Amino acid sequence: MMSNFTIQLIAQQDHLAQDSGVLVLANDADPRELSLHGISRIDLHFPKFTDGRAFSQAFLLRRRLGFAGEIRATGDVQVDQIVQMQRTGFSSAVLSDGQDETVALRQIARYGAFYQGDAVNTQPAFTRAA
Repeated sequence: MMSNFTIQLIAQQDHLAQDSGVLVLANDADPRELSLHGISRIDLHFPKFTDGRAFSQAFLLRRRLGFAGEIRATGDVQVDQIVQMQRTGFSSAVLSDGQDETVALRQIARYGAFYQGDAVNTQPAFTRAA
């Protein structure tokens, strides 16, 4: 399982959804029903800011299915979501138009550690080695 990683921000012009080895997963799809063999990246889509189904999908992929490849957030990705995306298993995100990458990086730096476990660091802080 990954540890101590920071979510990577991808510029919209650099996001290519049709690369080989990329699976674009619909919001209503159950990741547990998929074959992940040969998949190196999964794109999860946020159709609007208030639709959080992709958070659950990312958590399932990372924590329950052990997917170790890239999980990328696409769609209406807002700066406010970046830290939660990182904690639920996303490894990269494509910010929506009008979102400032500098602000997103400040958010990530502001919340560098958490007491509870999450999809990436499963152990609570008191059980982790210093």
